[in-house]
Amino acid sequence: MSRTPGPEPPPRGGALRRGAAGLWSGRAARLLPRLLALNVLEGAIRLAAQAFLTALPLLMTVAAFAPHQLQQMLSESLAAVLGLHGQTLDEVRRTYFAGGPVRGSVGGLGALLVLLSATAFTRALQAVCERCWSLARAPIRSVAWRWLLWLIVWLAVLLVQAPLRSGFGGGPVPGLLLSALSSTLLWWWSQHLLLGGRIGWPGLLPGAVLAGAGTVVLSWGARLVMPTAMQRSLDEFGPLGPVFTFQSWLISVFLVAVSGLALGATIASSAWYGGIHAHPHRVRPHGPHRAHAENGTGGLGREPGTEE
Repeated sequence: MSRTPGPEPPPRGGALRRGAAGLWSGRAARLLPRLLALNVLEGAIRLAAQAFLTALPLLMTVAAFAPHQLQQMLSESLAAVLGLHGQTLDEVRRTYFAGGPVRGSVGGLGALLVLLSATAFTRALQAVCERCWSLARAPIRSVAWRWLLWLIVWLAVLLVQAPLRSGFGGGPVPGLLLSALSSTLLWWWSQHLLLGGRIGWPGLLPGAVLAGAGTVVLSWGARLVMPTAMQRSLDEFGPLGPVFTFQSWLISVFLVAVSGLALGATIASSAWYGGIHAHPHRVRPHGPHRAHAENGTGGLGREPGTEE
């Protein structure tokens, strides 16, 4: 007796692909509004502007007062980060490492004022980190010293970029791995420092990985694009041309970094990431709300930074 064949079940692979696509589209639908609500582009532009207006003058001042060996290390590191060479590199050296004239015009008091004004960039970065985690601004007395410490560590890391990116002589592959590792560690520590320890280390890891890997990939890609762009700007607009190109590059770097921090906070606040850790991190706010966090009201299962 013959049987009428029924409809064949859909291929299992197609169902899995459709399920994965639905899951990804659902997460993307939640992530995109969050990025828009956090004003990621505005934060990136503000950080780029603060870096250009305050951090770069600090770099010039440090180069002016530093011994020749440190000036050479700093010059090689900038060349390694941006991939500069030839006439463009010579122009950058004349701009940032004119030690005698800058040292004579700035002086010790001026150098101190430049250092204090450079904390505007650190404050802007702290505000971005707090916005990503929906945290209130920390009291100035508890974070002011952190701004200066972050600048000192940032300068130290910048000095070793040239040997780091060459893998300390091991080649580009070890250099890429070391750059990614050091950048991730720097962003991991930066978040913990600027947030005053209000978010535990495990919760800060996704943002550090995304921001660290993203900025390193962008930086290594810039080595292929930036030399040509800088040289074209120099030929067309003179010494001010590379300034505009460099500003655009800064915006791109901070756009990747801020997006990584924001997405990392979202990932760390998800239930599946909280299930990875036997002891989920807790939000430890300053002030009278600390007791709530210590009693277990802060965790990964709810929106970070909110109070019960």
